Amino acid sequence: MLYPIMPIYLRTIGFSIVLIGVLEGIAEATAGLSKGYFGKLSDVSGKRVPFVRLGYALSALSKPMMAVFVYPLWVFFSRTADRFGKGIRTGARDAMLSEEATLETKGRVFGFHRSMDTLGAVLGPLSALVYLYFFPEDYRTLFFIAFIPGLIAVFATLRVREERNGSVSSGKKVASFFSFLNYWKQSTFDYRKVVLGLLVFALFNSSDVFLLLKAKEAGVTDSGIIGIYVFYNLVYALSSFPMGVLADKIGLKNIFISGLILFSTVYFGMSANTNFYVIAGLFFLYGIYAAATEGISKAWISNLSEKKDTATAIGFYAGLQSICAMLASTLAGLLWYRFGAATTFLVTGTGAILVIIYFLVVIKRY
Repeated sequence: MLYPIMPIYLRTIGFSIVLIGVLEGIAEATAGLSKGYFGKLSDVSGKRVPFVRLGYALSALSKPMMAVFVYPLWVFFSRTADRFGKGIRTGARDAMLSEEATLETKGRVFGFHRSMDTLGAVLGPLSALVYLYFFPEDYRTLFFIAFIPGLIAVFATLRVREERNGSVSSGKKVASFFSFLNYWKQSTFDYRKVVLGLLVFALFNSSDVFLLLKAKEAGVTDSGIIGIYVFYNLVYALSSFPMGVLADKIGLKNIFISGLILFSTVYFGMSANTNFYVIAGLFFLYGIYAAATEGISKAWISNLSEKKDTATAIGFYAGLQSICAMLASTLAGLLWYRFGAATTFLVTGTGAILVIIYFLVVIKRY
């Protein structure tokens, strides 16, 4: 609900573009690193639900906090608390999904979760647009409204019961915030090969904001850009579960590589096109790419780790992925500023091709 109006709201309370960038960078880095730490903590404790519950509660509480006070330091604290909540819950939640699946159903379980999650990215912005149509520029009220579904999510977790995980992760305690990084040495060789490829791809996979900016540069109106964003998420939501089912049948690796092929096609296409219908078609392909990679990558990782280390394995990847994504967006911005949009998209598409070759040559199974 809040994602598309967040930068607009921050501008209305005095945030500059630079300050918004710093805020988002710190918030995402916090989320990324905490995913690894709390994933490890979940494995060590043998518990999942408390981390999921606390994570959703913290994110829910952060929504009205951003509307109550508008001082920059408080906004930084509130936004970081939201992302911190995401970091607390992600590893434990994905481990729960993995534990409820078998090797034969991992794709559809993670795909179904991805579909439902992304459906929120369709219904949320649409509901925000409807509200703002009747109450223009009343951004603060939206933050209070967003607290309601967040609270419902927390209460929903109260109905989830779990028994203590009998197999507790190796390592008696979590020594420091960065102790999850030690998992790299403990992980299997197959895990390291796959995660290395995923992280290299993350270094090329910059923020989707650059795709929207390219559409804007091509002459698409503001309402058209919002429509394309909603359209992309709708395709993503509708495709994720079927992609998961298909991955269980023909292999997670095959579906993931197909997604990378679509990704490179989109970026090569966006580098040269200004036609609205072509751009809309490329966003359609981009939605399918996301469905073929996002949930699939986590399902793939969970298959390469022991049950007692699942949250750590996913958290390790998610944490470093966030850092790589931040670096990718910085690099994309520099390339765009120095050489133009076309060069930025050509470099990204070429990087994806290199990663495809890596997975085809180095990863023989899955």
